[in-house]
Amino acid sequence: MTWFQLCAQGGGWCNSIASCTQRKFTHLGSSNYMEKIIPFSGILSSDPSQNPDFFNWNKVKIRYCDGASFAGHPESEQSGSELLFRGQVIWEAIMDEILSIGLSQAKQALLSGCSAGGLAALIHCDNFQQLLPKEATVKCLSDAGFFLDEKDISGNSTMRSFYHDVTQLQGLAKSLHKDCIDKMEPYKCLFPQEIVKNIKTPLFLVHPAYDFWQIRNILVPQGSDPLGHWQSCRRNIRNCNANMIDKLDGYRGSLLKTLNEFQQRKEIGMFINSCFIHCQTEMEVTWHSSNSPKINDKTIAESVGDWYFDREAVKRIDCASFPCNPTCHNMDFT
Repeated sequence: MTWFQLCAQGGGWCNSIASCTQRKFTHLGSSNYMEKIIPFSGILSSDPSQNPDFFNWNKVKIRYCDGASFAGHPESEQSGSELLFRGQVIWEAIMDEILSIGLSQAKQALLSGCSAGGLAALIHCDNFQQLLPKEATVKCLSDAGFFLDEKDISGNSTMRSFYHDVTQLQGLAKSLHKDCIDKMEPYKCLFPQEIVKNIKTPLFLVHPAYDFWQIRNILVPQGSDPLGHWQSCRRNIRNCNANMIDKLDGYRGSLLKTLNEFQQRKEIGMFINSCFIHCQTEMEVTWHSSNSPKINDKTIAESVGDWYFDREAVKRIDCASFPCNPTCHNMDFT
């Protein structure tokens, strides 16, 4: 029996010629700058004590270099920019390579990703399933990849505007679900709440209710806080005052409301903990260790394993309001 696990790297997106040009001189824009060796921990670990259900699988880390969650494919090039947006083609080339070295014989496979890689896992989930034999068990996992279409504290739709620019610049429409594109503007179909509606492959969502990336970039982006009242709170949730916690709880409520329509689908699993963190599957300390975050005494690794191997239905939603879960690993950027 052949087991394959593919994990898409995260790293945000670029939405302009300037930001994409800057990106191409980093490890997120060119293999010239990528680390030659990267650690495989958490869900990628080969240690059974760290990764009890997937430790002996074949594992592939998909390096991120296109700035659009492997979905760019414009009708024409950006003249004079020396940039080629070919995320979709990169994805297809990677799949062709991995299929040729064993994935095509896989009996079990899991496509996962964190952050922008988690969004990539959602975008390509059904395509990934279609590439494998019909009898194979194929599932997908998105870690901290459920980005909300929410207004920021100043009332602006910062994330909506950003996704609009990414979609326009890099030509994402071809990679997004046709049923969605037929109903609404393409950039709206980049939001996970629309993508998940059309996914047919079994899916697991790992997500912190107080995702620090979303708090810092969607709810309280720099431009929304000109006087810097939120600066300390954005760095460490323990520095937030009662009014700020109310705002964060409202954001948590929006997340749960958005996820509610998917809770009735048996093939969708969830682990939504009330932690101030972003990405939890690729670190031993948050994936599966003696002091990992837990809901109902289950780690993320145990929850994902229960779902993948159909040991039980998994819909784990944490307690309400920070800091209700003492097992959380909360980031501190002060």
